[in-house]
Amino acid sequence: MSSKVYFANLRARTDKSNKISKIRNLFDRAGFSELIQPDGLTAVKLTFGERGSDGFISPVFVRQVVDKIKERGAKPFLTDTNTLYSGSRHNAVEHLLTALEHGFDYTVTGAPIIIADGLRSENIAEVQIGKKHFDKVKLAKDIVSADSAIVLSHFKAHEMAGFGGAIKNLAMGGAPATGKKEQHALKIMVDQEKCVGCNKCSAVCPEQAITVSDKKASVAEDKCIGCGECLTVCPVKATGMDWATDLTAFLERMTEYGYGFAKAHEKRIGYINFLLNITPDCDCVPWSDAPIVPDIGFLASTDPVAIDPASYDLVNQQLGFSNSFLSCNCEAGADKFHGLRAHVDGTIQLKYGEEIGMGSRDYELVVL
Repeated sequence: MSSKVYFANLRARTDKSNKISKIRNLFDRAGFSELIQPDGLTAVKLTFGERGSDGFISPVFVRQVVDKIKERGAKPFLTDTNTLYSGSRHNAVEHLLTALEHGFDYTVTGAPIIIADGLRSENIAEVQIGKKHFDKVKLAKDIVSADSAIVLSHFKAHEMAGFGGAIKNLAMGGAPATGKKEQHALKIMVDQEKCVGCNKCSAVCPEQAITVSDKKASVAEDKCIGCGECLTVCPVKATGMDWATDLTAFLERMTEYGYGFAKAHEKRIGYINFLLNITPDCDCVPWSDAPIVPDIGFLASTDPVAIDPASYDLVNQQLGFSNSFLSCNCEAGADKFHGLRAHVDGTIQLKYGEEIGMGSRDYELVVL
């Protein structure tokens, strides 16, 4: 059975069709008010963006969701979890400062910020899921404790997941450090022939697992947590993993964590994907490269497995920007994500999500 995904494009000729009106209309048409309990605590799950990045969702757009939740009589709060890698969101203090620098102030958004896994990512709740890779998943306690959730995702490409949408936002974004480690569990390798000894990988490694000697990097397997941050900074792509054998298991583990988040708020969770500034990298890197396709619009659904393929398909329908990181598959209809990284099949998360009962890949696009 297909799931409805509501879509609003970016065309506007009056104040009734501007972006903020469209977001509010999507909220209503998708039936999100029915998911929210009056007087309940509603988590607005989003990413505040790494310092140096500007691809995160505008706080002005977030305000529209906050206001709609308040109209229902609930108490919204903005939330995310600390990062596994070193950066400007590695603990709650720096995370809050980064959020404020990016405009997520109460006067702008109308909601307080709670870093859901606590000061040092030690605020944890277990959720029983009984799946192939995990019997239980470890999630941020303050997300699990919320009465309902609205998940706001900036849809973009991703180094290891192929793309980042609602499922990845649930999975990585809903997990404390220990849960992120369980999802990654990758064996990072260095191609010695490619390595130029630039030290960029060792500089970002949160566990000091990478050392450089004689202008060649090496990874200490007993220290590496498989976060993949070294993959994003290597200028010659010398760091990597066994994509043929490790990728499927990684994406399945990630999807099971997303399932756990959704299960914790069953029938009390909605999703909005923002198809704006669609970059070739995750918002966790401290930069934002040029977008790979034009801005498209907003989507809303109660099914995370449906909203992500709808987003994926809309991106692929666009003409790719030839002056971007996208080196091939620029024509309309071509797979832009394979054009960026042919060795990564992000659709594994969609297939597996459907397989484990998280939702349906079959969607009906309702154009508003």
